[in-house]
Amino acid sequence: MSEIKYSKKVMHYFLHPKNVGVIKNADGVGRVGNLLCGDIMWVYIKVGKKKVKGKEQEYIKNIKFKTFGCAAAIATSSIVTELAKGKILEEAIKISNRDVVRALGGLPPIKLHCSLLAEEALSEAIYDYLSKNKKPVPVLLLEKHKKALKAEKEFNIRFRQIKKGKI
Repeated sequence: MSEIKYSKKVMHYFLHPKNVGVIKNADGVGRVGNLLCGDIMWVYIKVGKKKVKGKEQEYIKNIKFKTFGCAAAIATSSIVTELAKGKILEEAIKISNRDVVRALGGLPPIKLHCSLLAEEALSEAIYDYLSKNKKPVPVLLLEKHKKALKAEKEFNIRFRQIKKGKI
């Protein structure tokens, strides 16, 4: 079995993750998982308001995560919270898995799915906030949500099959 090589930054965020925990009464919660690798991530957000260029905007005032998974899953969860904290929602929605990978100084190809999970968990937390508060959901976020729903549906089907001993 070959050894997976991580960047120093990935190892730093794995060993010393930032923003770990749960926000009680979070404004939005995103949960995603990958059945193949067993990673599960939750992202919790608190939303505040601030003036940006004279216009009141909603922003991520506080953000935390809880992840069960490998070093890459923990590091990507941590860095996505760092990238999103303080950003207005419109900017946070645009954070991509490529941004996560770049911020960590790269990921081994076999671990790139962790960056996608981190992006999806953040997006789902924002989607949860907007939908619960009956606010308009931007097209980009709606597209990300549809992908996450499809992945979750597949996850749930496979999980039930495993529990029933069919896989």
